[in-house]
Formats: sequence, structure tokens, C-alpha cells
Amino acid sequence: MEKTIALIPGDGIGPDVVGQAVKVLDKVAEKYGHKFIYKEVIAGGSAIDKFGNPLPEEQLDICKSSDSVLLGALGGPKWDNVDPSIRPEKGLLGLRGGLKVFANLRPAVIFPQLKSACPLKDEIIGQGIDILIVRELTGGIYFGDRGFAPDKTSAWDTESYSVPEIERILHLSFKAAQGRRKKVTVVDKANILNTSRLWRSVAENLHPQYADVELNFLYVDNAAMQLVRNPGQFDVIATSNMFGDILSDEASQITGSIGMLASASLGDGSGPGLYEPIHGSAPDIAGKNLANPLATILSAAMLLRYDFKMEEEAKAIEKAVNEVLNEGWRTSDIAGDVEVVKAAGKLVGTVEMGKLVIAKI
Repeated sequence: MEKTIALIPGDGIGPDVVGQAVKVLDKVAEKYGHKFIYKEVIAGGSAIDKFGNPLPEEQLDICKSSDSVLLGALGGPKWDNVDPSIRPEKGLLGLRGGLKVFANLRPAVIFPQLKSACPLKDEIIGQGIDILIVRELTGGIYFGDRGFAPDKTSAWDTESYSVPEIERILHLSFKAAQGRRKKVTVVDKANILNTSRLWRSVAENLHPQYADVELNFLYVDNAAMQLVRNPGQFDVIATSNMFGDILSDEASQITGSIGMLASASLGDGSGPGLYEPIHGSAPDIAGKNLANPLATILSAAMLLRYDFKMEEEAKAIEKAVNEVLNEGWRTSDIAGDVEVVKAAGKLVGTVEMGKLVIAKI
């Protein structure tokens, strides 16, 4: 099977980790008889430097015409003081809008081998954590009407959701839960917000279509508390743009291994999805063979699963990562006691970690 993948290495460690993910994809293609064609795209800070624009239209067009999109990382302190209209983050928003991806799937998983990295007590995390947060990505308060009063003494941001916007997120969440532990928690603030009340009514109306899935609701403040009190109670969390933004970051920190976490941003299936690690660009270690490539490699596995429907190939990557971790290999960010890991000869860099995964596929 021949597929085209738009690569956005981006800024900082983006090129380092995307480079390793590509090598892993090439190994998959070789083993399973596929052909992946790569088209490089310039976006974020590097695009500001070259074009004065974080996402030129012609670069976005390359993504739109591809079968899938793999992103490294965008931004960094270098571009903190550019005009707000061209900040690197505008490139990411432009990608999401241009590709019409409306749902962000972010797994928060504690790998058993990295359990010690979790900041929570053992009795809280139990056998581990495996949560999928489904965040609405293109609506809500981030995209609503906003403004300042003429004298700048007041400002407003408007939260707005329609039934179709909510339905498409909840359909995706229920379907994801059917392949997991069959539980969806809708997180909202229905005691205060009309938009949250709409989320609840839509969820209740759709639920009969997914009778095998348990549905419950939590206010966002309680959900934030429950994530650290009893994270094992969650399977799939479905929520709005702003609440999802906050809770997914909280969940990622609970795992203690941000360098291990992948994400997928999906639309209606008529165009490519956008896949990226959740970590930042870490420009201080860029090009030094220090970055952990596993989150990007696992993002590539999600790409194979969701856009290319290559479940066996996706599982092969995930199995390879687990085997590498089982053998004790670590980059410094997941090493725990770095000196102990180093003394055992198991401390590796970006390139070496990529090679170890490839050898297991």
C-alpha cells in the first residue's frame, strides 16, 4: 500500500524526534510491504524565520493533499516577542483549522516499566493508568467572539457550542470506549454554564445508541480532583476545548513521563489527521542527541491505526517500544536515577533509542 505523509519537523527537538519516527515507519513499510512517501512542510518558528508567516498557505496545502500529517514540535523562546498575529502557535491553530480536525485524542498512560516516575502513591495508581481524553478542538471559548472595551478596562470571551459540534465528539468518544473499558465520563460545568447543559443533554440523547457503554458526568473541578485522587476510575473522558486543554495536561503530568505520550487530532475521515507528541520543542537540547523520540514514534503508531487502518502495524510499533522499555533502555528524561541507569549501560540518546525500537519490529 502506498501512502503520503506530510512531515512537519518544526522547531527545537522536532527534527530530532521526527527523524527517528520516520526510520521506524520505514522499517514498518519494509516489513509489511508498504510504501510511505514523505513531503516535508515548514511551519512554526522555522516558517516565521523563512517566510515571516508560521503557516504559509502553500505549506498547508501540502498537508491537505497528503494522506496523513506527522508533527514534531512548534515554537520556542526565540519567537516569544514576535507580533502576536504570527506567533508559532498560530501555525498550530492554522493546521487544525485547515485540516478540519475537530477532536484531539490524548492517551494518558503509565507504562508499567516507568511506574516509579508517577508522582502519585502506589496505592493510588494501582496496576497503572490508561485514560483517553477526547477534547473538542475547534469550538468553544477559544474560537468564540472576543474583544476589549475601547478603554481596555474590560474584556470578554464567549463560549458557544452547537449540537452537531458536540455530537461528533461524543460519537467518537463512545466508539473509542467500545474498544476499551466501555465507560465515558463527560466533564463539564453544568451547574453554571448553558453550554455544559447542552453537552449533557446531547450525551443523554446519544447514549441509547451505545447501550454497552456506561455514561456518567463530572463537574470539571471535581474531575481535576479525581484525576489525582483516583485516576483509575476513568476510561474515556469527553470534554470541551478549554476543559480538555487543562485536564489533558494534568493527566500527562500524572503519568510522570511526558516524553512518552502521543496524540492524534482527527476530523470526519475525509482528510488527513494530525499526529504529534504532547511535549514541547525543548530548544536547549535540540540537536544534542538527548531528546526522547518515543512519544513521536508512538504518534506514528496512532497515525497508522487511525488514518491508514493498519492495526497490526501500529501494534508492532507499540510492542517494540514496550520490549525496549522492558529491557531497561532509557533516555535521560525517563531514567529516574540517571547515574544508576548509566552505570548499567542502559542510558541512550535519541538515535540509539530509535535504533532499539527498529530492531524489535
